[in-house]
Amino acid sequence: MKRLAWVCVLALCAPACVQQKQSGGKDAAAAANPQTEDQKTLYALGLSLGRSISTFNLSADELAYVEAGMEAQVTGKTPAVKLEEYGPKLQTLARARTEARAAKEKEKGKAALEAAAKEPNAQKFPSGLVYVPIKEGTGPSPTQADTVKVNYRGTLVSGEEFDSSYKRNQPATFPLRGVIPCWTEGLQKMKVGGKAKLVCPSSIAYGDRGAPPNIPGGATLIFEVELLDILTPPAPATPAAPQPAAQSPKK
Repeated sequence: MKRLAWVCVLALCAPACVQQKQSGGKDAAAAANPQTEDQKTLYALGLSLGRSISTFNLSADELAYVEAGMEAQVTGKTPAVKLEEYGPKLQTLARARTEARAAKEKEKGKAALEAAAKEPNAQKFPSGLVYVPIKEGTGPSPTQADTVKVNYRGTLVSGEEFDSSYKRNQPATFPLRGVIPCWTEGLQKMKVGGKAKLVCPSSIAYGDRGAPPNIPGGATLIFEVELLDILTPPAPATPAAPQPAAQSPKK
């Protein structure tokens, strides 16, 4: 990431930045510790570009080729390859890298799904969802058409947390039709006041594309969810009674 941050600075301020580098200017270590507002903004550009190419799952060695290509482009050097010839291959490479990474994530997810299915009172459904009750509720269960209020924590199979309403100190509210299929299915098995663990294979979560940067493609997700309430939509307003037409005063 440090190397990519330096490339992003080159992208905006080359050839001036390159000239500074050649004359003993700031090196990559200094660029990794921005101080001024402009430097911090340029560093943020690097983060943004890094996120946009994360689908390639680049190694450090491969990142060096990206840097070299960018530097050649922004400094006017003769490129080592023709963009017109190799540019169209980027999408194919991205797709292959995405599929390979998703396959690895799915393999890791299998173990988590199998372990969850062996937990006490766990239920595995045809969709692949593993539902593990933690605390039984006493209220009603929502339907697919309902809006629910929940607290939740989401983690990858590694245990890394990617989202939590607890950390925001504010429950989430959403219609069950508007979330990933795992939640639409799993929440309907709960009752208000209950808590459950939902283990979701990627096929009913975010698929092979994932939800970058926190959820990789093919990832199996684990949610602990508390169903706090089912929200009743407001009743439609009663239309006002028609008013009698005004009459002209008699002569």
